[in-house]
Amino acid sequence: NGNNLPTKQAVVDLYKSNRIGKIRLYYPDEGVLQALRGSNIEVILGVPNDQLQSLTNAGAATNWVNKYVKAYSQNVKFKYIAVGNEIHPGDSLAGSVLPALENIQKAISAANLQGQMKVSTAIDTTLLGNSYPPKDGVFSSSASSYIRPIVNFLARNGAPLLANVYPYFAYVNNQQSIGLDYALFTKHGNNEVGYQNLFDALLDSLYAALEKVGAPMVK
Repeated sequence: NGNNLPTKQAVVDLYKSNRIGKIRLYYPDEGVLQALRGSNIEVILGVPNDQLQSLTNAGAATNWVNKYVKAYSQNVKFKYIAVGNEIHPGDSLAGSVLPALENIQKAISAANLQGQMKVSTAIDTTLLGNSYPPKDGVFSSSASSYIRPIVNFLARNGAPLLANVYPYFAYVNNQQSIGLDYALFTKHGNNEVGYQNLFDALLDSLYAALEKVGAPMVK
């Protein structure tokens, strides 16, 4: 979203020179994919939200995979395909996530690439109805019915649930009970429920919520 940015190849070279081994692309950019060829950098490739509805069509999903994944799969190290980012249960696109996931998975399998990468979606922690203490983490009632079939799909395919975890937002919205040192990984010692930082607590609350919707194997 900035200007005066370095070239795509320069960014990949910067990754390699600093031994950064993972990158997330929020949408397919063929210039970036070309630059990633032979880099051995693990890639999360995103299906942007504005393409979700079109990919509920199986043919469109096959075309998307052939164009952006299969064409680069021999020398780009795809790890995950993230089908949608932070779609919430009340969003107009909520009903498109699972069909798009299923169609992308079928297209990946048809291309014989299912052993190289996993297909998932990315959520944020606002889907949790409760996150503290982490053992009591649970999806909200509206999110539970939305997320359950998605995590069942992930479990069937041995895929993880991708999560965007934001300690900053948790802190700024609850500064009276969350210490800044706890949010910044600088707290000395554990809190009363055994955690030293907010990130770990939020992550564990997601694990607990997944167990409560019957998917403890999804990590």
